[in-house]
Amino acid sequence: MSNDSLLKIDRIVGNNVILTSHAITNKEYVLFGKGLGFTSKGNQSIHINDPQIERRYRLDEEQPSSQFQALIENIDPQVIHISEQIIDKVKDRLGTPVQPKVYFALPNHIQFVIYRLKNEMEIINPFLSETRLSFPQEYEIATEAVDMINAHFQLEIPEDEIGFLTLHIHTCTETVSVGQLVKVRGLLNKIVDYIEEKMGFKLQRTSMDYVRLVTHLRGAVERIIEGQHIVNPFTTEIKNFHSDIYEIAIELAEIISEELDVVVSEDEIGYIAIHLYRLFQIELFTR
Repeated sequence: MSNDSLLKIDRIVGNNVILTSHAITNKEYVLFGKGLGFTSKGNQSIHINDPQIERRYRLDEEQPSSQFQALIENIDPQVIHISEQIIDKVKDRLGTPVQPKVYFALPNHIQFVIYRLKNEMEIINPFLSETRLSFPQEYEIATEAVDMINAHFQLEIPEDEIGFLTLHIHTCTETVSVGQLVKVRGLLNKIVDYIEEKMGFKLQRTSMDYVRLVTHLRGAVERIIEGQHIVNPFTTEIKNFHSDIYEIAIELAEIISEELDVVVSEDEIGYIAIHLYRLFQIELFTR
């Protein structure tokens, strides 16, 4: 077998993750695959196209080698083990591959949670209700994951942490980072506060209409961040016939622009106005 097809196994990180280097170039790769670490025990190398490899992640291009080495050295192996079990659950339940970054982010997150709880540091999540309503499937998986962590480490993780773990599970299959997701969530809270101020009363945070509004706003913000453009055939109509609502939508667009340093298109403002109009009508009718 040619050496240029072999990866030298440098370290077995967990049952599903191994650290390797190319036999000739010495380029470092992290390999992901169900049971890959378990079946690699005792082997000195693995073929670069081994069918058990699900994902191959080159460290020097996509992730600093030092960061992965820090993960190996500083994270409790039991945390890595439980993280792999959670990631497998996510893949099975969501039916989609996960981003390699989750193998770095999730163990680090869980390790820090354990540290905070053991040092009696309070965990407060201001986005818990919105997260539970916006990502119900991910929240269910996160609840099961917390049960696993509690049982394994004899902990009592609070519900606020389930919300944070939900965001990590959501970003398992997304290119957006948890940090960016939290930033977006903070922006959405600011927008909702502004809408409530304009409406003069609090929105029902548990209502489906509220969830629809927040879901649309989150989608709009993520489209704006990614530079995606949509066409809205109703913009002129809502601008002409519901100018008061459209003005609020403009003000919300200014908040988004200021927070993210982006330009919000007129079409996107029109869609925000449509959702505001619908929400205003429902809230005024039910009060």
